[in-house]
Amino acid sequence: MKIYNSLIIIGFCLFSMGMKAQDIQSIEIDSARNADAFIILSDSSKDVSHNAPGDTIYNIIVDTMAFKPNPTRAVIYSAIFPGLGQIYNRKYWKLPLVYGSFIGCYYAINWNNSQYTGYKKAFIEFNDNDEATTSWKDYVPFSYPKNINEWTADQKSKFSSRLQSSKDYYRYYRDMSWIITIGVYAIWIIDAYVDAQLFDFDVSPDLSMRVSPVFFDKTPVNSRSFGLQLGFTF
Repeated sequence: MKIYNSLIIIGFCLFSMGMKAQDIQSIEIDSARNADAFIILSDSSKDVSHNAPGDTIYNIIVDTMAFKPNPTRAVIYSAIFPGLGQIYNRKYWKLPLVYGSFIGCYYAINWNNSQYTGYKKAFIEFNDNDEATTSWKDYVPFSYPKNINEWTADQKSKFSSRLQSSKDYYRYYRDMSWIITIGVYAIWIIDAYVDAQLFDFDVSPDLSMRVSPVFFDKTPVNSRSFGLQLGFTF
């Protein structure tokens, strides 16, 4: 738990450093964009105060000052600490998903590791023939006698095999949980990269299929008829 808390503190520090660097970078970018916008306004013979959305110079200024994340930086931020890439891309709604997935992975690792540790200790102590080590008694089935001296050889063998199989079972799923955690980490890095690449991708309502009625004039093979026409806008 101390290691986990330390990782949280380190992650918070890295997050603060990343946000500070991003703020400085945003100030520099905004200054450069404002300078470009000033040049555009200076060279124009139109009065910008009378411009409205749709005017050429208005669109140039808006396009110049629009935010566009850098995919490389999104990957770096996401690799430094999970969620930084999504914050950089301004996809704040994904943060609960990011941290929720890692909390689930942490729980799976912690649970399987605690079970593995318990069964491993019980297996070792059951087979060391030391009466002072009794952790294995927590895993004895209710159908078994409380006194081990009353156990048959078959019961001892089955109980030992049960401890070993349980130990191997939880070790397997503990290792699998680590692999899944690494996979989740990679998925969120890829997600940050894809979001940055497709940040300005056009997803307007014009990118849709339209259905409209159509009238077919009389031809040599059929009479006049009505139908539906499907139109795709790209």
